[in-house]
Amino acid sequence: MTIHNSDIAKMFYTLADLLEIEGANPFRIRAYRRAAEVVEDLPKNAADMLRAGADFEELPGIGEDLAGKMREIIETGHLKALEEVEARTPSTLTALTAVPGLGPKRIHTLYEKLGIKTLDGLSRAAAAHKIQTLRGFSEQLETKISNALKTLRSTETRIRISTATEIASSLLTYMGDAPGLREVAVAGSYRRCKETVGDLDILAVGQRPTAIIDYFLTYDEVATVSEKGTTRATVILQSGVQVDLRVVPKESFGSALHYFTGSKAHNIAIRKLGQARGLKINEYGVFRGTRRIGGQQERDVFSAVGLPYIDPELRENRGEIEAAATGQLPKLITIADVRGDLHVHTTASDGKNDLREMAEAAAQHGYRYLAITDHTKHATIAHGLDERRLSKQLDQIDRLNEELDGICILKSAEVDILADGSLDLSDRILNRLDFTVGAVHYKFDLDEKRQTERILKAMDNRHFTILAHPSGRLLGERTSLSVNLEQVVSGAKERGCFLELNAHPARLDLDDVHCKMAKDMGVLVSIATDAHSIIGLDMMRYGIGQARRGWLEPKDVLNTRPLAVLKRLFRR
Repeated sequence: MTIHNSDIAKMFYTLADLLEIEGANPFRIRAYRRAAEVVEDLPKNAADMLRAGADFEELPGIGEDLAGKMREIIETGHLKALEEVEARTPSTLTALTAVPGLGPKRIHTLYEKLGIKTLDGLSRAAAAHKIQTLRGFSEQLETKISNALKTLRSTETRIRISTATEIASSLLTYMGDAPGLREVAVAGSYRRCKETVGDLDILAVGQRPTAIIDYFLTYDEVATVSEKGTTRATVILQSGVQVDLRVVPKESFGSALHYFTGSKAHNIAIRKLGQARGLKINEYGVFRGTRRIGGQQERDVFSAVGLPYIDPELRENRGEIEAAATGQLPKLITIADVRGDLHVHTTASDGKNDLREMAEAAAQHGYRYLAITDHTKHATIAHGLDERRLSKQLDQIDRLNEELDGICILKSAEVDILADGSLDLSDRILNRLDFTVGAVHYKFDLDEKRQTERILKAMDNRHFTILAHPSGRLLGERTSLSVNLEQVVSGAKERGCFLELNAHPARLDLDDVHCKMAKDMGVLVSIATDAHSIIGLDMMRYGIGQARRGWLEPKDVLNTRPLAVLKRLFRR
């Protein structure tokens, strides 16, 4: 079985969650979580790295013990330490950590007092109003849990785009050696760069369809074969992800790629345009009567209905067809347009690499500038900086900038927005920064009016520059804040502030809809990785995918500007 980085990370996260539920040493728990984060951020498959002779102890935050556990998982597919804990505490309890309001202590209470082990068990207990009877719980919390469970059920079958990318990359590499294969591509929501993916649709062209299908079914990650035919097959992988493979004729590949990329609403709209011209458009091609007039190339589909090519990320039937018809399609941003990263962390707070290492890694990415935005003092769990420590770091940055060539380190901080809307640092120290990134990290449960007012008040501070991860969501873990983002975008416009699109695949926040809103309202967006290591800088690609879904062009993005222009924009 192929072991993916997501498999290793999942075991470490599960172990950390179970240990926390048991009340184990916090430092031990944190070590496993940090190791999981490191593995998630790796740009290469850890198993491939091990085969190439990599020493995991050289990774930030990975010592001898954790490196040994990584090797154990890769070589055996198991983790003895996790199995030992699972023998005491059911691993299904970790699913409960995704429910807002349920911390480790409450989960332990639910397990001990009501025998709740699963989300289904939690749902039944909430429906029977048993939860509110426990000490430390309430009717209000029980209602909150019930509502959260409804949201979780709608997303639990989907995986993050980063996990889908890892699975798809391994599968495409494997399929590259299929007998007679000429072309292969991943379609579906994955190709449209959606933040979460339900399943994977693979299209292939080859002279020996049956042989290609048979080869696909021998992939070592296949757990179950759900369907097998002469030109298509469906499997469930060990990870639980469904993969559909279709082998299509060369002359149909473009039409099939368009059809299976979707979205459904986009496809229906294109088919209606075809019908108006007397054409039939489907996955087999473009037809006038019984005669095929196109379909080998994806562009054939669009040109048949009088449209230019529409990028996959835009295909949601949200105005892209009308824009194409009038020559107003956006020239979407690419990763080559990005000149720097405006949100990264170092070992000064909760990062895994020091200031120089982050700067040198950014230079290797071709960046002209990098902003150091370590947490401030309110974020005690992240070892946030007080004014004395931040001042010392700013002096370090000044010295480092004198040594570096080709890249400028910008002085910044990720400053907590406090409950009353004030900032976590005084104006005296904020005045020394090139710009300020403001963020909500606690008091997520404020109602919409108070949460919105809190953020707008923070923006009133003349030192406030960029609002980080504006909705506060964590995909599959935490729902968005109750906040009126339209008011926030409008407030940013009025005050000369900017919004962040956090590129971390657990966030991808702003979402695509609000990226488009910011564009339409004239508010620039900063696409930033929130990297906590040099490896994390590679997550920029996920932010670019989200930005493209939000119709963003280089002119709509803050960090496509040259440094001199950027500094002028920072001045309010």
